[in-house]
Amino acid sequence: MRKFILVLALALIVVLMLTACGGDAEEEPAAVSAGDAVVGKDLFLVCAGCHGTDGTGLPNNGKDLTTSEFIKGLTDEEFVEYIKTGRSISDPLNTTGVDMPPKGGNPAFSDEDLLDIVAYVRTLEE
Repeated sequence: MRKFILVLALALIVVLMLTACGGDAEEEPAAVSAGDAVVGKDLFLVCAGCHGTDGTGLPNNGKDLTTSEFIKGLTDEEFVEYIKTGRSISDPLNTTGVDMPPKGGNPAFSDEDLLDIVAYVRTLEE
């Protein structure tokens, strides 16, 4: 009986250790933006000329980012790549008829700056 309890205790310890170490390789962590939303708010002012200071978009200009299913469907990394590329009026998915210039028209934006902007936009999503 004593040997059985010892084996059971060891098995329990192994299970607890595996659980603590994240033994389930298929489980994904919750998405957390790598950017700084506070910094991104200031940088977003470049985008405000089309998307408004609150991200709701301006008529016949930039889309509403607060309710955009397209934006919500992108990972932060995909969103950064989208901003880096922009969207030409020749793109069939451009429904505004207005160019979205690469990096929102600010070629000086770094990837870190864009991640900060993405983090800020994520705070605006409804």
